Amino acid sequence: MHKDLNAAPLNPLPVAVWLLALPIAAMELLSSVGATGLLSDPAAIGWRLEAVGRLGFRPAAMREMIATGYYPWRELLRLVSYPLVHASFTHALMAVVILLALGKMVGEVFRTWAMVLVFLGSAVVGALAYMLVPGLSTPLIGAYPAVYGLIGAFTFLLWVNLAAKGANQYRAFSLIGLLLGIQLLFGLLFGGGYEWVADLAGFATGFVLSFVVSPGGWARVKAKLRRR
Repeated sequence: MHKDLNAAPLNPLPVAVWLLALPIAAMELLSSVGATGLLSDPAAIGWRLEAVGRLGFRPAAMREMIATGYYPWRELLRLVSYPLVHASFTHALMAVVILLALGKMVGEVFRTWAMVLVFLGSAVVGALAYMLVPGLSTPLIGAYPAVYGLIGAFTFLLWVNLAAKGANQYRAFSLIGLLLGIQLLFGLLFGGGYEWVADLAGFATGFVLSFVVSPGGWARVKAKLRRR
């Protein structure tokens, strides 16, 4: 058995994964370095809070925009900018790890534009679902709703694969069930907000969008409907 000595030590990641992961990692690097207080700029300690204020999604502001019919572009931009900001290094690290793992599997099947669309579309719908929680004013930050969209896309791929094998398609939803169960447990033990609403909406968005943007997705849906 011969080994390819020129092979890369790690499997290359799809371009879409780098496009999505690098901005998140760069933002967290700046926030974490600033928080150390080692930089000459005293304001660097507050970079994370400043980023939350500038990029975080504000549900109360969005409700006011809808009520008045006035939509400033800076506020609309928050629908896709909030995934860049995280509460801590660990918060960002977990999001990036999931993004790299699932992004690789989804990105090997989806085109670059399709994967980016799933990620951003899930972020937007997740934020809007979060806004619908009555009286909620806490800013939404973190890439998790968008990452859950990739989990939805991965679930779609499992769902299609199980259908092709004639197996139980509901097994495809075991991953999201496990993650939501863990999230619920942590919420009960340590307390938590309503971010899970955005996460669940992001998952549903990623799953539904996959029917349209995956290779042969829409044709597959029509074929399935004809068989019924």
